[in-house]
Amino acid sequence: MTLLGPGDRFPRLYVHTLDNADLDLPGSLAGSFAVVLFYRGSWCPYCNAQLRAFQRAQDKLTDAGIRIVALSVDDAPTTAQLAAKLELEFPIGHSADPREIAELTGAFVNPDPAYLQSTGFVLDTEGNVVVSVYSSGAIGRLVPEDVLGLVRYLKEHSN
Repeated sequence: MTLLGPGDRFPRLYVHTLDNADLDLPGSLAGSFAVVLFYRGSWCPYCNAQLRAFQRAQDKLTDAGIRIVALSVDDAPTTAQLAAKLELEFPIGHSADPREIAELTGAFVNPDPAYLQSTGFVLDTEGNVVVSVYSSGAIGRLVPEDVLGLVRYLKEHSN
């Protein structure tokens, strides 16, 4: 397991979404900055707060050219309930294999029950990691304001 750092290519990852479309990351996000969030599950209040925050900031993120994708080990019905409860409009993946995701990205896995710990990536327009935030527990995660500030900075200093 290798942690992904700035400049690393985000690995190819298929995300099964609620609309039965598979997103092929990072390819599906090409041309946009992106946030990829792994959340512990619908039961986690910290994850719910993070997802709500990204939903509240979605218009600002979209205006800044930033797309959001979230993913957990929850099954499709549980994920659908969470998306409805939080009124999430960005793609939410479900039924992730935590060990496969960990192998590809370095995300930490809770052993029993098996789920992904909170992990977040900001990707550039070419699918490379700009920032990675790994948590080994409930706290420590990306917030929308930091992502917006980072992307603004990168755009202003890209020449």
